[in-house]
Amino acid sequence: MQTFSIQEIVQASRRVKPFIHHTPIVSSSLLNQWLGHDIFFKAECLQKIGAFKMRGATNFIARSIEEGRRPKRIVANSSGNHAQAVALAASLFDIPATIFTTESVSPVKAAATEYYGAELRKFPTRPEADQAAQEAQTEAGTVWIPPFNHYDVMAGQGTAAYEALTELGEVDAVFAPCGGGGLVSGTLVASRALSPQAQVVGCEPVAANDAARSRRSGKIESLDGPPATIADGVATPSLGDLTFPLVQQLDDFIEVEEAHIIYWAQWLQHLLKLHVEPTSAMCMQGVVQWLKQQESSSRKRILVILSGGNIAEKTSRQIWQDDHLSQLPSL
Repeated sequence: MQTFSIQEIVQASRRVKPFIHHTPIVSSSLLNQWLGHDIFFKAECLQKIGAFKMRGATNFIARSIEEGRRPKRIVANSSGNHAQAVALAASLFDIPATIFTTESVSPVKAAATEYYGAELRKFPTRPEADQAAQEAQTEAGTVWIPPFNHYDVMAGQGTAAYEALTELGEVDAVFAPCGGGGLVSGTLVASRALSPQAQVVGCEPVAANDAARSRRSGKIESLDGPPATIADGVATPSLGDLTFPLVQQLDDFIEVEEAHIIYWAQWLQHLLKLHVEPTSAMCMQGVVQWLKQQESSSRKRILVILSGGNIAEKTSRQIWQDDHLSQLPSL
């Protein structure tokens, strides 16, 4: 039976190293001055395909080949970043890929997926796309790469925090967005091993809070339909049976309003000079709320996983519709 531990993440880091970017850690002296704490950002927006998802897809395929299970064809279901990741990773190993997604997929992510050589099939709803992917994997030699609910995918995603904490050393808290839970699960395992005193915190939009509701009820809850959130990277219908137990182990979990997501999408792009998806920016509101809850006034060292930087034109217009830069960040 396969396990999920820091050893899995260490091995994943070795496997993916030749195929991915070792992304930088960036910070803003202005932001640190305004908040009175040191915030470090792992810039996965600079990763290949512009998102952390490249890590999980690459680890999944590399391990399969390493163990003599080379797929003849790869299929995946995704709203965008996972689609791009699987498309590029499959092309690196010269394996044909088909991606199943929704008709509402970001045009930027859809175009990139096809550019990387994958066939893209669109469906009206996410459940329909998921069902089509499940049916496709029954074909001989075809392997399905889940977006998050697989230990090899989770281990690959965990290499982002593993890299960052190897460089930074001990921190007080680590923040990551939560959609299906793959990134935050990998982040939790890496953080527990490399910075055991750190609190690991997941963040999710109030408008797509299935994970938060799942933590409260003690069972996996699903969204009723497509959520009305600008953070499309965490619009996943529900957690998986592998990610849910790890999400339950997080030290804290913060739900973020849309206005705060947009606020930080503007400010992080302005301060860091990087394309930062709303999904990534969301975590900064989590940082602010977490800092307000701390009893100690000591200066904290905080790591934030900036999960991606793929922003559609429509989303960009929505982000910049109003000016939020006149209101300085503060606690």
